[in-house]
Amino acid sequence: MNDLQVQGRLRPHRTSRKEIDDLLRLAERNLGDARVAVVSSDRPFMIAYEAAVALATIPLHAAGFRTDGTGHHQTTFLALPLVMGGEFADLADYFDTCRTKRNVSAYDRTGGTSDTEVEELLGDVAAFREKVLPG
Repeated sequence: MNDLQVQGRLRPHRTSRKEIDDLLRLAERNLGDARVAVVSSDRPFMIAYEAAVALATIPLHAAGFRTDGTGHHQTTFLALPLVMGGEFADLADYFDTCRTKRNVSAYDRTGGTSDTEVEELLGDVAAFREKVLPG
């Protein structure tokens, strides 16, 4: 955490049950919305990605931190293995790769994602949800 804190990308944060519940509801809404197949594959990918961000924010807040400044999605994924353990490093890297892909689809061009990538991300986010909220 220290490097991210020294860089000013993470700061102490006291969370609340309401804040965690709000993030969970946001993730659940996005997971459900991303499964609606009436739009291009770019949009469900972006929505599923937003669910990943919301879910990754829960353990960060529970550990007493909040992102600060620009690049907060990237910071959230950099901090994920620090707050949940090293076994989440590959998943954090994958979500960060999805961040880049989402940015291209949101700001640069359409058609950057496939239905297969959407399904993969949805599956990974759903599995991640079970890790964040076991039981």
